[in-house]
Amino acid sequence: MSEKSLWQLACECIPGGVNSPVRAFGGVGGIPVFMKSSGGAYLYDEAGKSYVDFVLSWGPWILGHNPEEVLEALHDQLTRGMSFGACTRAEVELARLILKMIPGMDMVRLVNSGTEATMTSIRIARGYTGRNKIVKFRGCYHGHGDSFLIQAGSGALTHGTPSSLGVTPGVAQDTLIADYNHLEAVEELFEHYGDEIAAVIVEPVAGNMGVVPPRDGFLEGLRALCTKYDAVLIFDEVMTGFREARGGCAERFGVQPDMITLGKIVGGGMPLAAYAGTKEIMSVVSPLGGVYQAGTLSGNPLAVAAGIAHLQLLDKIKPWDALEKTATFLREGLLQGALAAGVPVQVNQMGSMFTVFFSENPVTDTDSALASHADQFATFFHALLDSGVYFPPSQYESCFLSTMHTDAILSEVIEKAAQAFKKVRI
Repeated sequence: MSEKSLWQLACECIPGGVNSPVRAFGGVGGIPVFMKSSGGAYLYDEAGKSYVDFVLSWGPWILGHNPEEVLEALHDQLTRGMSFGACTRAEVELARLILKMIPGMDMVRLVNSGTEATMTSIRIARGYTGRNKIVKFRGCYHGHGDSFLIQAGSGALTHGTPSSLGVTPGVAQDTLIADYNHLEAVEELFEHYGDEIAAVIVEPVAGNMGVVPPRDGFLEGLRALCTKYDAVLIFDEVMTGFREARGGCAERFGVQPDMITLGKIVGGGMPLAAYAGTKEIMSVVSPLGGVYQAGTLSGNPLAVAAGIAHLQLLDKIKPWDALEKTATFLREGLLQGALAAGVPVQVNQMGSMFTVFFSENPVTDTDSALASHADQFATFFHALLDSGVYFPPSQYESCFLSTMHTDAILSEVIEKAAQAFKKVRI
């Protein structure tokens, strides 16, 4: 079956043909590629064409697709059962492993998705503080919970939809918006609503407007404001957890939040996420306290087995310094290719995450990200795709690197990108 025919069938039975909007290629045009298999640094489509993969399932595969240890753990668990709806020793093992690696957290609960983790963290913060309002940042994305779909990032930015139908005015009223990397805006909100704000939730490294690192003092300033006004500081590390450092951004930047949400890497490629916090805060969660959250498949044995194997392998290899060097090598190569082609670009990089912005000016916040030339990115994306390189199909998403992206692979990608930049110039 041709890709076009498969896409037509998908559009007949799935809204927009996709199960997550950014897959629809709405930001770059054209028909999505249907992938069939993966391995290491590569994806393979239904026709058998290979692609060097910089999406990596939107971040989980920091050690490359399908590490042998994770596959073995899944196979072993399959022989013993897929789901019990009961407590397991493995749940406890994964919880202890997470708390060992992430600094400053006392308790953790497993859930099934990043959205579930973030929306629960907000509910907990409200229950703990007795307040209703939250502060989020324009262009940051925390999943599709109602509170987060106010001037959101990721697919909402890609498709030009800053909010979503179905979000009630009451929810919008309780969601205060500030600009990422603009601490003064957060200070003004606290001066006006300080005794009503339950929490500040932030991507410590923004990844859903493209990669935008925090300015010096920004995260430290958020910590100070939350401490001053007795609000809960939540780091949404669904994307950055275990990627920016062993202990995520909390370790990398030395700023301690009150709660952290995790996803992607923590599940070893399976649908698993988590939220963690101090013992005082987490004690309000049912059955200890009055904040209710539940999930039939939370702590699913298969996902837990994959998560344990993935984190243990990650902690053994400790790839973070090497990955950062690899990302820097790629960044410099991309910049040289763009310069040679006469195309102004900014390559924002933090750890093993990066974004190529088609812009003459540095990208430091939402406005400067939106000022980049998405049409040029679309041309670049399709030129790379044709040459067998798979970037996220949106200007406003992060690319990811894995330990399987060798210098030889990246040197080839740099050459292909240089040719793609020339097509942008034309």
